[in-house]
Amino acid sequence: MNDRKPPPGDSPYRGPSPGKPRDKRERERDRQARPEPPPPAERRGPPRERQTDRDHSRDQADADLLRGASDAPRPPREQRLHGVNACLAMFARRPQDLRKVWLLESRIPQLKAVLAHCVTHRLGYTVVGDEDLQKLSASAHHEGVVFGAMPAAELGLSDWLRDLTPGPQLAIWLDGVGNPHNLGAILRSAAHFGVAALLLPKESPLALSGAAARVAEGGAEHVPLVRMGRADNSLAQLRSAGFGAVATVVRGGQPLYAAALPERMLLVMGAEQTGIHPALAEAAALRVAIPGTGAVESLNVAAATAVFLGEWWRQRRA
Repeated sequence: MNDRKPPPGDSPYRGPSPGKPRDKRERERDRQARPEPPPPAERRGPPRERQTDRDHSRDQADADLLRGASDAPRPPREQRLHGVNACLAMFARRPQDLRKVWLLESRIPQLKAVLAHCVTHRLGYTVVGDEDLQKLSASAHHEGVVFGAMPAAELGLSDWLRDLTPGPQLAIWLDGVGNPHNLGAILRSAAHFGVAALLLPKESPLALSGAAARVAEGGAEHVPLVRMGRADNSLAQLRSAGFGAVATVVRGGQPLYAAALPERMLLVMGAEQTGIHPALAEAAALRVAIPGTGAVESLNVAAATAVFLGEWWRQRRA
């Protein structure tokens, strides 16, 4: 017969004998009476400040994008330029924008002044092999040198017009032209014939790339890129500054060599497949075409631009 007395209190549980293991019901009762552990965030302690700042910046950027704040100007990013003439022209015009230099050993004599500048201003330069330069420039046509440099700033139309000198001037409006090699060839011709600016529509993704700068052979440093606003407002501003718009067309235009080109000419060049936007062609004071045999429908946009620029130059100098 068991003489043990029940434990004091109202609980019906009588429990095991002293010294014996606790049974399942008692362990469950103790677990329920135990205080809840803190949530995981409290156990980890405060988040690291650097991570919080980074997450906040990313969230803010996403919010800005949803609000349409992506139109705000962004700080320029370092770009890669390659080609001897393109790099030397950049260094001659704006050495303060140079950041890094990679070159073949064979280019050292030609780039002594650049390397001396790097030493003076504590900029990095590295002698590398051809394979490295191909990777850095994303091109087999690097010509033995690649620069890391800040891009030249694009101008706004109002600022460009404000500083433009009086007298004959020529500007090129590129409507839909997107090939970087065409852009480079146009810049080369534009520098040769003294073009005052290349005008880019607000929504155009076209910008100076390393490939375009190499094809321009240094011409990109002599012709500013001007980013316009709305097309109708930009046309009105250019007309107020005395520019006459000349649209290039394949058919139905006045022959170029019979046309009197305006002294302050806005030459509108379109993409090869689509041509000029109809609204721009209608707004032009003059529509001209390059006469030829008709064996091909038209010239490449860069070649056609060079022909127009040469004729404008001839008429002004004559």
